[in-house]
Amino acid sequence: MEWMDNALCREVDYELFFPDVGGNSKTARKVCNRCEVKTECLAFALTFPSMIGIWGGTTEKQRRLMKQEA
Repeated sequence: MEWMDNALCREVDYELFFPDVGGNSKTARKVCNRCEVKTECLAFALTFPSMIGIWGGTTEKQRRLMKQEA
């Protein structure tokens, strides 16, 4: 996906976006909030519900809730 080339997460340690269960995702979400392709990233993760980690500034749980509300 072309939008991934512009993703800010490519410039930081990828492990931030895959915290341990119960781990802190605050730093990763801060990166996402400054990213110009956050919307595209979130749409991608919502299309593929098996995606793990932080995508588009959301956790897996947040995305599950979004899908249920839609």
